[in-house]
Amino acid sequence: MQIFGVDIGGSGIKGAPVDLDRGDLAAERHKVLTPHPATPDAVADGVKEVVDAFDWTGPIGLTFPGVVTHNVIRTAANVDKHWIGVDAVDLLGERLGNRGLTVLNDADAAGIAEMSFGAGRDRSGTVMMLTLGTGIGSALFIDGRLVPNTELGHLELHGHDAEKRASTKAREDEDLSWEHWARRVSKYLAHVEMLFSPELFIIGGGVSRKAEKFLPHIEGVRAEIVPAQLQNNAGIVGAAMAAAKS
Repeated sequence: MQIFGVDIGGSGIKGAPVDLDRGDLAAERHKVLTPHPATPDAVADGVKEVVDAFDWTGPIGLTFPGVVTHNVIRTAANVDKHWIGVDAVDLLGERLGNRGLTVLNDADAAGIAEMSFGAGRDRSGTVMMLTLGTGIGSALFIDGRLVPNTELGHLELHGHDAEKRASTKAREDEDLSWEHWARRVSKYLAHVEMLFSPELFIIGGGVSRKAEKFLPHIEGVRAEIVPAQLQNNAGIVGAAMAAAKS
């Protein structure tokens, strides 16, 4: 069975059909840059371009980088603030046609995929998925059940929004070495661990492809820390999984 997944991020919008039996992309993903400003209409146009690249006509799951409740966007830290209060299904339905749309938080989607097909598979207890990219997304699982919309990238850490210090964008913007950045990530992980005591951290986002550059430098954290196995495709897979269940 195949369902289309779209992952809307602060820097890119990417999507592909997903083979739900394998938990993997059924075709090479198509990606466009997230428009700036990332207004609702501009992002909707980008989503349509991604979907149209495959001539897809079936159900679609979509992620959004913020809190999503009952399809309504509640926060928009890394996209245009005009998203707040928008019913994403109504907006995107106008562009894509009313074909069955499901919208959820981007890190929640990535976590759903990793818990089913990746690094969290068959893991019980408390598991925390963190996606490091333009911001920091989080997905909290307790015995495999998702606690949605945690958005722990916005915890205050040493007087700063945590994602402003420990995201991949922060490393790139400040031209930090991998070791220097790993020290920041360590402090963030230790803070999250103090609050939630997870037994496992799964580190996702595009940076998961380079885990060997920074994970060996993480210190002061008791929990097991592993890179996401689905890497930066986890959001697409999780979006499709959510659409299949809706």
